[in-house]
Amino acid sequence: MSDENLQPVFQIQRVYLKDMSLEQPNSPAIFLEQEAPAIEVALDVAAEPLAEGIFESTVTITVTAKIKDKVAFLVEGKQAGIFEARNIPADQLDPLLGIGCPNIVYPYLRANIADMITRAGFPPVHLAEINFEVFYQQRLQALAEQQAAAAPAEGAAH
Repeated sequence: MSDENLQPVFQIQRVYLKDMSLEQPNSPAIFLEQEAPAIEVALDVAAEPLAEGIFESTVTITVTAKIKDKVAFLVEGKQAGIFEARNIPADQLDPLLGIGCPNIVYPYLRANIADMITRAGFPPVHLAEINFEVFYQQRLQALAEQQAAAAPAEGAAH
């Protein structure tokens, strides 16, 4: 085996819009409201292997705008990327897929969501930058807490 085969490889194969949906359940009446909508944003990140050394990383954002108790709009976008990641140490692969790849994909999703909201007739919502490293650490912490909570229950069953 040559040293060339052991070099870490990380390449973007493709970035694409996987899914986008818009709901305006109270249009056109909602356009007559004078009050600014309250905006809620939900985020999710996922990664899965597609083939040997090829992974899909997906960022999903849901933006819900409400005026009083009425939904003005709900936009959900799912942006994905296909990445080649070979010869990456196992302890670095998960953070690469959970932090590095979402950092690449997110700006595309952010622009697509702002465009969709504008095309729906509303002022654009400019999503804030996201620190995917903090998001990744929070997810690891939540997973560890879930496993710790489940462990005593499993031990008691025996």
